[in-house]
Amino acid sequence: MSAVRTAHTARTVLAATAVAALTAGALAAPAVAATAPKKPDHTATQQALDAAVEAGVPGAVAQARSGRAGWTGTAGERGGEDRYRVGSITKTFVATVLLQLQAEGRLDLDDPVEKWLPGVVRGNGHDGRKITVRQLLNHTSGIYSYTADTKFQEQVFGPGFLEHRYDTWAPKQLVAIAMTHKPDFTPGTAWTYSNTNYVLAGMVIEKVTGRPYGKEVERRIVKPLKLRATSVPGTTATMPKPSSRAFSKLALDDNATTIHDVTRLNPSLAGAAGEMISDSNDLQSFYRALLKGKLLPRAEMREMTKAVPVSAEAPEFFYGLGLMRTKLSCGKEVWGHGGGIHGSSSQAVVTRDGEHSLAMNFNADWAGDSQTVVEAEFCG
Repeated sequence: MSAVRTAHTARTVLAATAVAALTAGALAAPAVAATAPKKPDHTATQQALDAAVEAGVPGAVAQARSGRAGWTGTAGERGGEDRYRVGSITKTFVATVLLQLQAEGRLDLDDPVEKWLPGVVRGNGHDGRKITVRQLLNHTSGIYSYTADTKFQEQVFGPGFLEHRYDTWAPKQLVAIAMTHKPDFTPGTAWTYSNTNYVLAGMVIEKVTGRPYGKEVERRIVKPLKLRATSVPGTTATMPKPSSRAFSKLALDDNATTIHDVTRLNPSLAGAAGEMISDSNDLQSFYRALLKGKLLPRAEMREMTKAVPVSAEAPEFFYGLGLMRTKLSCGKEVWGHGGGIHGSSSQAVVTRDGEHSLAMNFNADWAGDSQTVVEAEFCG
């Protein structure tokens, strides 16, 4: 989930997405000898990985592509081909499937949630008749995020995790937690990141197709793109190889010092909001294919990239349908998503033309700033 931990959500998710604006045209130049393209320099990116390890992250990995040129960097206890839990990067896969279903005429993003999930979004002011599927995808639904529930946080993100790490959570259970709280706002009037939105989005996919959302992700995206390191684990607690350990302080404040190995966990606590596993190569392949129009028709791609402001305090961040647009400090724009879950903090971003991409991960959730790695790669 994007920072399954609510406290980290804004920074982790808003942190990185990519897009260098396409130039409309270029002035004709005199006929002179062609100059070899400048070789990509990833020195700053490697330095950012090293700095994260110096700051306390056990291990970091990043891969970048510029055109056909690829680069891999690691620091600390990581391998270049490591797989990791990608958290809320899962949301882009889920949104892509729903947009494909719309393109096939099987649903309309402006359908009320109630049409597909009758009676599910009800309670304490929540009303699925007044919320659209689109509002789930761009976080304008106002639905309370179940990961903000205090009891859930204590059980799942605090020391209670050690006792409950293998518990299975059904999507309806997670939604029911959210329904015990009031909505954050009237649907369509504001923006707030809510993991409940994407748990519901996964349930909509299953209702429309008759298959679990993960099976649709695999059939429509993973297999066609040959993403061999990408999986939807469901309730499987182990990590596929190659992979490194994941570490967390399991604290809801910044005062804890004990570090726990949290590699094994039942990812149903995140579900369609953030359960997937991948590696840096696959994530780049996915986002490059998506932004190049290989997964969605033009009309649906326009809808996905129609982004709404996140807040007046963060004018550089815009959220589309499971896809973020971020303006970096050097003026470049990138598209993608961030993701955080126990012992894992990730970013995957690409320029709008799909030519320059980055995917990275820290195997810790209390130290390091993944946005600095993105800034280093695209701004130097």
